[in-house]
This record gives sequence, structure tokens and C-alpha cells, in this order.
Amino acid sequence: MNHPDYAREDTGNLVLLEHVNLTIPDQRPATAFYVSGLGLTRDPYLMTGVTNMWINVGRSQIHLPHGDPQRLRGHVGLVLGERAALLERLRAVRPLLAHSSFGWREGADRVEVTCPWGNRYDCLDRDAGAPDAPWSGLDLGIAYVQLDVPVGSAASIAAFYREMFGACVEVRERDGSRQAVVAIGTRQQLIYVETSGATQRYDGHHIQIYVADFSGPYARLAARGLTYGEETHQYRFADLVDPVSGERRFQLEHEVRSLRHPLYARPLVNRNPDMTNRNYPGGGEGFRGRF
Repeated sequence: MNHPDYAREDTGNLVLLEHVNLTIPDQRPATAFYVSGLGLTRDPYLMTGVTNMWINVGRSQIHLPHGDPQRLRGHVGLVLGERAALLERLRAVRPLLAHSSFGWREGADRVEVTCPWGNRYDCLDRDAGAPDAPWSGLDLGIAYVQLDVPVGSAASIAAFYREMFGACVEVRERDGSRQAVVAIGTRQQLIYVETSGATQRYDGHHIQIYVADFSGPYARLAARGLTYGEETHQYRFADLVDPVSGERRFQLEHEVRSLRHPLYARPLVNRNPDMTNRNYPGGGEGFRGRF
């Protein structure tokens, strides 16, 4: 009798990539881009003032506190739904964002969109990479965060996540580059891509992850002096180091939360961006897809 490969069912210790945090100087173009253009939803319950805005993307968020614009050293993969509707929305907001870095380019399986401050988003076609892509079947969400890292660092970064977090990690060759791919839950990834000239200054942007084993990674990170910002249900670290040499390979602040954090699995409001006051059918405001 042939038994299934149960190792394929393992997800590792990382449960959810909950948010990406990027400071912005102005909510007006951010609203035009993230809400009107991408078709996402501003959280109606938390951070509703003028100093921060949280943008819901399925089970995840993009946090946009006020400040000097931050630039992710890579890009974010989003699943948003139908391409035609996305392009129509992007064309509609183009006049509002004409004097910014906003723009887009169509690819075979995605639309590559740039925000007003230069951050890049891969808006993936719903079945991009199917059937082997982990986000296959997802209709709305953050599929991955991809970072550009120095050549020669992917293996060390992969070993760091394995040793510190017990994560499921693959080192692969793709598109001429070596990559460390870190699984988060069943449908999300952190992807570190070796890139020549990956020297952009780190400006403090961060990501937030939920982990099942909270104390074990903390003890291992703290033993190396890497942790800070300790609170009851969360801590932070930024240095990704080689587990053997201790040499820093990359910097990216991780806000690490336990599953006992009061915000874990908070239901997020996601709207149907195709609905307007002119086509409202009654009861169809909510997003009906899978996330």
C-alpha cells in the first residue's frame, strides 16, 4: 500500500503573515491608490484617524502610519480578483496620482503596480502559478513578500529561519537567482532573492508574523542578543544572521506575535470593490471570495 507523503502537509511554526508596515506622508493619495485603485478596504474599526490607516487584504493588512515614505526592498504579491476590473480602477485613479511614482505594467500572469511612493505590488492573476503555487485557490490576500538580498546570503537566511523558528524553508534556483523561500501557514511565503547590487538602505519598514511556538524562538533569538520591544504577547527582531558565524545577512524588522495576542484572527471587513451606489443589489457589499 502506498502511503501519502505526510511531510507535504507540514506548515512549520509560522502561521500567518498578518501585515506589512510602510510609513506614508499623505493619506489622500494612499486612499486613491489602495482603496480606489487596488480595490482594498480601509479597516473601519481600528486606526481610523489621520495619523495611521490599516488596509485590509483578506486575512492580512497593509499598515500605513504617517511619516516619511518608506520603500520596501523588494515587492509584495497580492491576489485581488479579476484583472479587467483592477485595470479599470487603476485607469480611474491615474489623474489623481499623475505627479507621483504611480504606474503599472501588465505581465503574462500579473499586473505589476507601483504605489505613489515607489513601493511595488505584484497583483497576481487568480490562478497565477497554479496548481503548485501555495496561493492557488486564494481570491483575496497577501500571497508573499519578496525581498532583494545580497548574493551569497540565501542559504544563511534559510538556515536562520529553520533554526530560530522551525520554519519550512526551501532553497531554490529560479529565474537565474538563488532564493530562500519561507512558508507561512498554507498560502503565504517570505521569499529572499539574491540580487546583485542589493544595497538599498534599510529605512525601518517591517512585517508582522504569528507563530505557534512563541517562547522557543524568543529564547534562541534572545540568547544571541537579537530581540527588543518585548511585550506580553509580542517581541521584535530585525537582524537575520548566519546561525554558524553570527554574521548579519539582512535586516528586516519582524513583529512576532503569539496566537494569544488579542488581534489574532480578528475578522476583517473586506468589501466588494465592484459595487457602487448605481449597481447596488442589496446585501452584496461584502467580498464573497476565499481568503
